Amino acid sequence: MFYLRIGVVLPNTTPTRNDGLRYGVELPEATEGVMGRKRGLIAGAVGTALLVGAAVRGVVRRFAIVEASMEPTLSSGDWVFARRTTGGIERGDIVIFDDPTVKGRQLVKRVIGMPWERVGIDGGRVTINGALLADRWAHGTNSPEGEWQVPGDHVWVLGDNRVGSMADSRTIGPVPLNTVNWVVVARYWPSSRAGRIA
Repeated sequence: MFYLRIGVVLPNTTPTRNDGLRYGVELPEATEGVMGRKRGLIAGAVGTALLVGAAVRGVVRRFAIVEASMEPTLSSGDWVFARRTTGGIERGDIVIFDDPTVKGRQLVKRVIGMPWERVGIDGGRVTINGALLADRWAHGTNSPEGEWQVPGDHVWVLGDNRVGSMADSRTIGPVPLNTVNWVVVARYWPSSRAGRIA
């Protein structure tokens, strides 16, 4: 059994209490006074913050949504957390990638087509290799109609707001996987809409 005290894991201890501030292990009576306890608490807090920062650094990032191409899933003014793409990307993931048309700008879209697949739009419906996609994310009409082959090192993306999404694979083509850096996992602002993104 483990107990946590100010960011330090103490193995094989049982909870005891010898004053109003200490839990987890039997500690000797403090002789250094209030200032010593404050220094200990501050050092523990700083240590914990450093550990958390090191664990999260480069793995999670926050982004502001500034346009409406992913409505109603993501709206302008939303703030989201995204994780670095360290593993595979799946159909349905909301990804953030480098805009191939404007240097330094990033776009947020949903992955629809995977490498080597043939994506089609026929009668306003999305097909993958000729089979109808259960496209529960679409809001609005899918157009223009056509068929696109996704190269082996690319994905095909669309905005959920199909009418309002101007820069997706219908216009910019398949997106190279090496430019897809982040997968959106949760919205944290506004707090009334906070939660995991599916």
